[in-house]
Amino acid sequence: MATIGYGTISPVGLAANVIVSVESFIGLFGLALCASLLFARFSRPTAKILFSDRAVIAPYRGMTAFEFRIANARRNQIIELEAKVLFARFEEVDGRPLRRFYPLKLERDRVVFFPLSWTIVHPIDETSPFYGMSAEDLRKTMGEFLVLLTGFDETFSQTVHARSSYLAEEVVWNARFADIFNRPADDGLLTIDVRKLHSIEPINAEKG
Repeated sequence: MATIGYGTISPVGLAANVIVSVESFIGLFGLALCASLLFARFSRPTAKILFSDRAVIAPYRGMTAFEFRIANARRNQIIELEAKVLFARFEEVDGRPLRRFYPLKLERDRVVFFPLSWTIVHPIDETSPFYGMSAEDLRKTMGEFLVLLTGFDETFSQTVHARSSYLAEEVVWNARFADIFNRPADDGLLTIDVRKLHSIEPINAEKG
């Protein structure tokens, strides 16, 4: 199918030679098609962004906020990174449960350069669809936070995506993320400890 090396067998007559020609064409075309499909599949860049295992409900500027943290697991630089978060929950509509989706307004929904780590914050104010809900309300309505990240990979010059979600059971209330930065010496570089990406500290409710 890929060569015309007949070995000890060779076609005789017009019909046999036509069949060999068709087989050779199909073989070469099939090989080129498979190679192009494999190249297109494996050459496509993908983002490897680490998401914190859990999200938190933490104090934020005199109120509370929904927060989660991300970090870039590759050396590739991602620019113009945009975050979108949807809040999904079940609501009773005409006597039957219906899942509805609400876009959440973020403190900052875009960064020009992906920093070492980024804590994405949704302030829970009066305009938030999450306003006034408790942990029990979130579980009863089967609330879920859907996350989509879109950025431009500078190495491959292509747009990359990453997505994740947080269920009600994956949201920790009255907590905050632990410090992830390693403070440099006078001539050192600022670094992060990725092992602390998921570290959460409880907050004393009396102290807020």
